[in-house]
Amino acid sequence: MDDRKNALAAAGRDTQLCHLGNDPFAYHGFVNPPVVHASTVLFPDVQTMETRNQKYTYGTHGTPTTDALCSAIDALEGSAGTILVPSGLAAITVPFLAYLSAGDHALIVDSVYGPCRRFCNGMLKRLGVEVEYYDPEIGAGIEALIRPNTRLVHTEAPGSNTFEMQDIRAIAEAAHRHDCVVTMDNTWATPIFFKALDFGVDVSIHAATKYPSGHSDILMGTVSANAAHWKKLEDAYTVLGMSASPDDSYMILRGLRTMGLRLEAHQKAALQVAEWLEPRDDVARVLHPALPSFPGHEIWKRDFKGASGIFSFVLAADDPAKFKPKARAFLNALNIFGLGYSWGGYESLAVPVDLSDRTIRKAPEEGAVIRLQIGLENVEDLTADLARGFAAAAEV
Repeated sequence: MDDRKNALAAAGRDTQLCHLGNDPFAYHGFVNPPVVHASTVLFPDVQTMETRNQKYTYGTHGTPTTDALCSAIDALEGSAGTILVPSGLAAITVPFLAYLSAGDHALIVDSVYGPCRRFCNGMLKRLGVEVEYYDPEIGAGIEALIRPNTRLVHTEAPGSNTFEMQDIRAIAEAAHRHDCVVTMDNTWATPIFFKALDFGVDVSIHAATKYPSGHSDILMGTVSANAAHWKKLEDAYTVLGMSASPDDSYMILRGLRTMGLRLEAHQKAALQVAEWLEPRDDVARVLHPALPSFPGHEIWKRDFKGASGIFSFVLAADDPAKFKPKARAFLNALNIFGLGYSWGGYESLAVPVDLSDRTIRKAPEEGAVIRLQIGLENVEDLTADLARGFAAAAEV
């Protein structure tokens, strides 16, 4: 077993993805771990029950199936421990509840995932936590915003919908000088393209609903912490009674096996579509960190190993009254792109972006923002579909 572990540690990305999280010979040689459905777990005697001196004690505290996925995620993240929760939003809210108390101050990036903002402005404030939003491009300047009661700095790179890049290492170093915990929503890049804990992040958050699943049919979140912050996260997870189903855990583990290959395909196609969009007169801007024209490109190039399949563009309009009508016409004309939320699956999606909740990074003035998830279809079919959208928008 140690020889196999050492071999995997030195292996390439896709080799690791194919083998992490399971020891076939622990389960009679079967390649995939068993799906263990459990609520009640029996104890051999009262003493063991009282001391809980056995590996499994109740279904919410883990099964061989969920442990297999946690083990794989820990290996990818370099983390001390991982919890599995029922959604990506839960993956954000559980660590916030773990590390924040009444009277604390939290710094949240202004380009944050929308439901996270709703949680912060609603439940966190109701619980007595003061929330302040900061510019995603603040970098080391975030130190000026840290107060004596600041306990947590939440990052997301690239930012939701507008894809601003953050200097994660600089932010983490500043936060740690004041004993703040640094959390990051790293769903866009996954640990394949950005290993958050290596850049000073304490707690790495993912919506496994997206690329780890890859098929738009599972809801799950993962939260991975370094050694200094693992125990507090684990305690909160236990107290809240959060757990993910063994069936979904099995399917996410299955999805990990091909995630590297799928990400490469998403990356290649998305960049081709972005480059096709950029010179168009009806496109004011393309918001994709891998494009040299994007303001945060140099940070992306320095810190990230790749780009995923989701980005946005600004649909040009000379009259603000036409922003929404043009966007609606564009979207309604699409045949291959589906109109649907989420991303990371095999199918391409398009959605209008609402930035009305922003406090610092406001909506662009050139037109409506449309977000694209580039799936695994042929690029020429996707660009032809987008051309139909632009033709429809031009009629407005």
